[in-house]
Amino acid sequence: MWKQVPAGGRILTIACSLPLLFLISAKPIPGQTTAQPGNSIISVDLDLVVLHATVRDREGGFVSGLGEGDFKVFEDGAPQVVRVFEHEDVPVAVGLVVDNSGSMGRKRKEVTAAALAFVRSSNPQDEMFVVNFNERTSFGLPNTELFSASASKLERALNCVPANGKTALYDAIEVGLAHLKKATLDKKVLIVISDGGDNASHHTLGQVRDSAGRSDAIIYTVGLFDEYDHDRNPGILRKIARATGGEAFLPNETSKVVPICERIAEDIRNQYTIAYVPSNQNLDNTYRTINLTATGQHGEKLLVRTRSGYFASPKQGGLPEKPSEKLR
Repeated sequence: MWKQVPAGGRILTIACSLPLLFLISAKPIPGQTTAQPGNSIISVDLDLVVLHATVRDREGGFVSGLGEGDFKVFEDGAPQVVRVFEHEDVPVAVGLVVDNSGSMGRKRKEVTAAALAFVRSSNPQDEMFVVNFNERTSFGLPNTELFSASASKLERALNCVPANGKTALYDAIEVGLAHLKKATLDKKVLIVISDGGDNASHHTLGQVRDSAGRSDAIIYTVGLFDEYDHDRNPGILRKIARATGGEAFLPNETSKVVPICERIAEDIRNQYTIAYVPSNQNLDNTYRTINLTATGQHGEKLLVRTRSGYFASPKQGGLPEKPSEKLR
């Protein structure tokens, strides 16, 4: 993808591997030409913070047609210059993290239907996988298949374990985040369907929130509760989603989970991608807060949801190096 922005009377064209969600360090391209007739070429170390933003109006509808000038980005209160702007549906790597503990047994049919509704509403080029969990975690697809876009394969993956045992929610999210690093697509999402109670994990909530904040994944959570859920904890699902710019859904009826998953698919496909080079270039592993605002055509303030910040480290969470960036 190429984006042209003015800079000092010249036109700079940024070649970016998008979309990302975290700070990356891109190395200069060895032996790259420094000039061409009529067009300056500069090789730089370019650190991009890339955000995926959902924009809605006051009635809750998606807002399309916004331009780069309609957005403002602030990092730790300091205004930032937008370097890349895009609004298009791109393929996504998606992990379906599904609670199969004993407390979820009564809701198994609705959960499977909801997950399949998401699959059918998604981009046909998406890469998906399933993490089933009770007190243990397991992948639904065969060991030889990391991802799939097949509805039939994903349906079998969702139904390959019985619903029983305790709940290791935090462990399952950690497994899902780690597996997303193997995806070839840059945009990554986890959808967690659970009652939110955890009584068997080795990881803690603090560790999961830290991992989520350092990852490039957007996490959506769906909490399914009834009067028998003694371990219910909707607050946990809200906190995990909020850390990544995702959204938590807590329906009062299991029949609502199918339209919720369809809404998540629509949300993912209607996001804006906005990237900036942070004015604070110190890679000191501190947490930087982000505030992204958008204004409508008539000056009205719009509702923007994206991640609230990132850790300023040169390589997030042990992720592989990303392709070099060029200013042309």
